[in-house]
Amino acid sequence: MVLLFILLPLFEMVSQPSWNDLRETIADEEVRSAIFLSLTCSASAAAISFIFGTPMAYLLARTDFTGKKVVESMIDLPIMIPHPVIGIAILSLSGRNHWLGQIFQDIGIQLLGTKTGIITVLTFVALPFYINTAKAGFQAVPCRLEQVARSLGAGQSATFFRITVPLTWRHMITGFIMSMARAISEFGAVVIVAYHPMIAPVLMYERFTAYGLKYSQPVAVWLILICLVLFLLLRVVSSPIGKKN
Repeated sequence: MVLLFILLPLFEMVSQPSWNDLRETIADEEVRSAIFLSLTCSASAAAISFIFGTPMAYLLARTDFTGKKVVESMIDLPIMIPHPVIGIAILSLSGRNHWLGQIFQDIGIQLLGTKTGIITVLTFVALPFYINTAKAGFQAVPCRLEQVARSLGAGQSATFFRITVPLTWRHMITGFIMSMARAISEFGAVVIVAYHPMIAPVLMYERFTAYGLKYSQPVAVWLILICLVLFLLLRVVSSPIGKKN
């Protein structure tokens, strides 16, 4: 029943458009641009999460400090907050009446209606997925291995890159894919910060409201196929983790 609940709506969605509808849709320059923008922005958000989330994940995995549970709860906030609220919050920070928005304008950073704004929103919603996955990977590496390396003369950086990362890279890649998959499906926050340029979910919504199901379903099918490929890749990459554990 659970599988039926998940697969039946998706099957109906995928089976409704004909092959000609799908071919015409993917031949549309607007659709290709929206899908490409979704892929590049979500990949950028995942890369930012990887760069800035890895040190945070390692810190949370290896140290205990006062307020650690509070920090972990704050990292999970983007998962729980309604996403239109996220869009409004980011938009208010970048406004002219906010000091941070004034700084952005002085240095030429514009979030409203820009690719930068889209990446900012996608990073916000994707970051917890990478941090939590990478943290689990770091926690799975025994601390004694790092201590042995340090006792043999390796510095902290050398220990991290020679011992910890090789034992955690599958978790890190899994977190990257999870954060990218989460980012590519975001709609509620993006539509507030940057309706244009259109990513694929926004284009699908616009075609649904303007023309109905017939013109929105093919875009949805292509988006489902892309997400399916990402999650299949996720399962392939993460399967050795499950076997090891």
